Amino acid sequence: MNSWLLIRRLRGPAFLILVGITALLNQWGILSFSRSWPLYLILAGVIGLAERAAIIAAPPVPPVYPSAYAPTAYGPGTAVPPDTNVPASGAPGASTDPFTAPNRRP
Repeated sequence: MNSWLLIRRLRGPAFLILVGITALLNQWGILSFSRSWPLYLILAGVIGLAERAAIIAAPPVPPVYPSAYAPTAYGPGTAVPPDTNVPASGAPGASTDPFTAPNRRP
């Protein structure tokens, strides 16, 4: 798991812990809920900075190819493999459907 995803997943639990600490401090009469809003802004800023630092430190993402195989390196003047969609008879329009073949069993 990359570090950005880990920080992103810890955002909710961090705010939940901060709400619990704020409730505890409110219960003890140290800090009321109405004066605790800067703590939430500070936590959001610290988590945002940590996410940006994790994104910058992450290695580059390798390219994703649309097919299951990597692209081939056929350039000009190189041999290209034969087309596998051409029927065995060699004629491009010949039918290879087994139901229309003349040697089909009844």
